[in-house]
Amino acid sequence: MFYDLSKRIVDIAFSLLILILFSPIFLLIPILIKLDSRGPVFADVPQRVGKNKKLFRMFKFRSMVCNAHRLLRVDPKFRKLYEKYKKNSYKLKDDPRITRVGRFLRRFSLDELPQVLNVLKGEMSLVGPRAYYNDELANQQKVYPETTQYVQEILTAKPGITGYWQVSGRSEINFDKRVKMDADYLRKKSVWQDMMIIFKTPWAMLSGKGAL
Repeated sequence: MFYDLSKRIVDIAFSLLILILFSPIFLLIPILIKLDSRGPVFADVPQRVGKNKKLFRMFKFRSMVCNAHRLLRVDPKFRKLYEKYKKNSYKLKDDPRITRVGRFLRRFSLDELPQVLNVLKGEMSLVGPRAYYNDELANQQKVYPETTQYVQEILTAKPGITGYWQVSGRSEINFDKRVKMDADYLRKKSVWQDMMIIFKTPWAMLSGKGAL
């Protein structure tokens, strides 16, 4: 109970602080996105799986061409790329769908800044497991059947903007190791652990290590 209350207070306080400190960037990024490519400012992607399997819309600045998520799955010219995407734990290097501005945003995780709105709404936390797509969770558990227990554990918590695996390698870590790290984080959950991850996150963003 103490942990949950403390975590919510930290979530709200840090989210409001981020909105204030990064307000110029929140205003600049939509302009850059619109100048660089056609389409909405926010990514047009399917809902993610949240706590207790509840679906929610994650807010992210658009870093790809319009309908990128759908194109990868239904456009014949992306068929090989989609197979590679699934094989590589739903991550791609040198993804041709990424825009010029999007590549910069993703390198420094600036596309994820709007997720503080999800935190304020109570759908996410600053620190927590990764938020997955439904099809991603289903397919990855077929590839890594030993991860089923870990997935069940991480779905008992709110997903986070950042987390233990994000500050330990980001996209360089495959699904099986990623969900185990998230499950380990939840088993050891504490305010101190959350604060350490929060303070490590800016370095992970600035270094760009593991970013796609």
